[in-house]
Amino acid sequence: MKLSGKALWTSLLLLGITVGQSGGSAGVLVHKVEAAGAIKPAAASDYASHPAKEAIAFGLQKGYIWTYPDEKFHPEQTVTQSQFVASLVAIRQVSEKAPVPELAAGHWAKDIYERAQKAGILANVKIDPNKPLTKEEAAALVFNAWRPFRGEKNPNLTNTGALITWGWMKAAPSGQPKFREDLPVTRGDAAEILRYLWTDKWQLEQGAKYAAEFHKSLKIVNGKIIGKVPIGDKNFKIVAMFVTKPNGLEGFGNNQSFSVPLNNVESIAFYVINANDSTDAGTFRYSKLPSLERTDISQRFHTPRGE
Repeated sequence: MKLSGKALWTSLLLLGITVGQSGGSAGVLVHKVEAAGAIKPAAASDYASHPAKEAIAFGLQKGYIWTYPDEKFHPEQTVTQSQFVASLVAIRQVSEKAPVPELAAGHWAKDIYERAQKAGILANVKIDPNKPLTKEEAAALVFNAWRPFRGEKNPNLTNTGALITWGWMKAAPSGQPKFREDLPVTRGDAAEILRYLWTDKWQLEQGAKYAAEFHKSLKIVNGKIIGKVPIGDKNFKIVAMFVTKPNGLEGFGNNQSFSVPLNNVESIAFYVINANDSTDAGTFRYSKLPSLERTDISQRFHTPRGE
């Protein structure tokens, strides 16, 4: 439920986070990321016919984007730096802080920017909380925020070009250069980008969980590699693929146990794949057998999604 009046300010003090609004230094409540259904969406009339309506509703429900005090989302307004940074901090669930000397003590945006600074989100970014963002500025913040998860972007592309290539930002309208960097990012555009980030972080966390479960099951007993592929759930296809000698493959899927002769195995690849869109939720390789040391080779930013 959206808070107002005394309840809002009480929660604001408890959370210690504010987000600035364009045109002034007033703060609005930044909710913690909540379970689905915990936050009431904005009035449907504000974005019901907007192309980004599903992303907006999803973000409001999860608690990483917020309405204005008038209970509306205003999807066609350009997103400000502070609004976008606050959403990235909420998705990353950053609590630790690092100094941001550009903002004076007591500045309404200082707390959220200190959290963003600690997370590396503000690397090479000029601090300007009220600034309306262009595509290039928003994309730079995305790559800063997601470097711990997906690594570096393609060095041959701008931030805008790389994010469009990755599939998380829309190309410019027809008739314009595809990677046009100076176009504004509306709050509706931001909601769509941020949904990709929330989903990607969630699926990587699930992938890491299933990879840990698989790794724990692996053992070498009587000259055989034994273990079990996690059962998972309907959201993920989980596969253990054995590269066998000579040039063979033997695969096992969700909830299958295996016992494969060690002397017939060259390497093992473990995959967790999002069943809904086939994106990579986690890929690990065991290439130093009989050592069960593994290497994380999950898809990185420099590889276009789907390739």
